[in-house]
Amino acid sequence: MITATGISTDIPTDIPTYAAHRVISADRHGSSRPVVVKTDAGYFHTKLRGAAQGTAALVAEIIVAGLAEALGLWVPSRVLIAIEPTIQSDIQEDEFVDLLAASHGINLGFQYLEGARDIRADEIATIDEEFACKVLWLDALVMNVDRTVHNPNMMRSQQQRWVIDHGAALPFQYNWAAVMEESPRRSAYAMHHHIFGDRAKNLERWDKHLAAMVSKPILQSVVSQIPDCFLQPLMPGGASAKTIERRRQAYAAFLWKRLKSPRPFID
Repeated sequence: MITATGISTDIPTDIPTYAAHRVISADRHGSSRPVVVKTDAGYFHTKLRGAAQGTAALVAEIIVAGLAEALGLWVPSRVLIAIEPTIQSDIQEDEFVDLLAASHGINLGFQYLEGARDIRADEIATIDEEFACKVLWLDALVMNVDRTVHNPNMMRSQQQRWVIDHGAALPFQYNWAAVMEESPRRSAYAMHHHIFGDRAKNLERWDKHLAAMVSKPILQSVVSQIPDCFLQPLMPGGASAKTIERRRQAYAAFLWKRLKSPRPFID
């Protein structure tokens, strides 16, 4: 189905979809400029398709969140958020008015974590090896460069640690023409920039255990969650259902090659 926004809502995914009734607040930090929206199902922290990285960042969010859950990490649950031109907003700054106008259609929402707070830099040294190595291994697999001492992208809520904000992962998707057969095997990872980079020496003992948790069926399940309307804008000139599915499978194939032993991100 095509909405008044001109964006297809044919979504081959079991991620639920909710209509946003109102924009409540906005995050003015970082390039993704997420907002909090109100729906019939409650409030959702929402990343917008009209932000700087477009729907590619939303694809990365879905894939990395699914892989994180496969590893037993806590990630806010995902929903799809429909934003119509008639949406009401408490944010009237020109920047956000324009961003909302560019985001009509389907966007990506996340469970709103009540009482959540950022994990502080002084807490990092006390975090257990299993959690630290899972996060480091995941970020190395998906080439996420956005989890540093200055920007941990981890939160504490409901007595759990949550990993968030994965839109900077999967950088290869911005230039598919440059992706060759050997590309997944060539892409190493700069561990020393990571917030858990000092745990890299322990990663080898966790490597086989973690790799076994990401099977081909799990990869297929993860990429199946990507809605067509997030892939369509990434394919110039439009795309048929067949070519969209081919692109969905290309993500799985890249990551599967990267998972093959010896993994390029394990010394």
